[in-house]
Amino acid sequence: MARVWDRLVRLACAAAGALAGLLGEWPPLLMALAVMMLCDYASGMVVAWCGKSPKSENGGVSSKAGFAGLARKGFMLLIVLAATVLDGVIGSEAMMFQTAAVMYYIANEGISLLENAALLGVPFPKRVRNALEALKERGDEED
Repeated sequence: MARVWDRLVRLACAAAGALAGLLGEWPPLLMALAVMMLCDYASGMVVAWCGKSPKSENGGVSSKAGFAGLARKGFMLLIVLAATVLDGVIGSEAMMFQTAAVMYYIANEGISLLENAALLGVPFPKRVRNALEALKERGDEED
């Protein structure tokens, strides 16, 4: 089992390194997305550990739901990668496609984080949710 785990960790590190290299420079927006993805996944795990997850039959931790969440985040990064490549192809130094994709996903992850907070009974200002929804809509309009 330890060998399998070791191989999985090595594969994940290689994939992360390749993705980081392909994405090029890590501007603050990309770092913000990575942090939001980590916070959302961690908050989802806390919700499940507390038995309040709507993604499993008993509200608890589910490896299937956890894997689906990681796969979803992986596909988000693939879309950001595609947007970055598109910016390079058209010669956009402003990285407009990458920026639009990243802002959309930051807002999406923020909304998910607030939904997880609500499941745990954590209060938050309604203006924060409104701001995240506005940011997500703005990302939709830029498409």
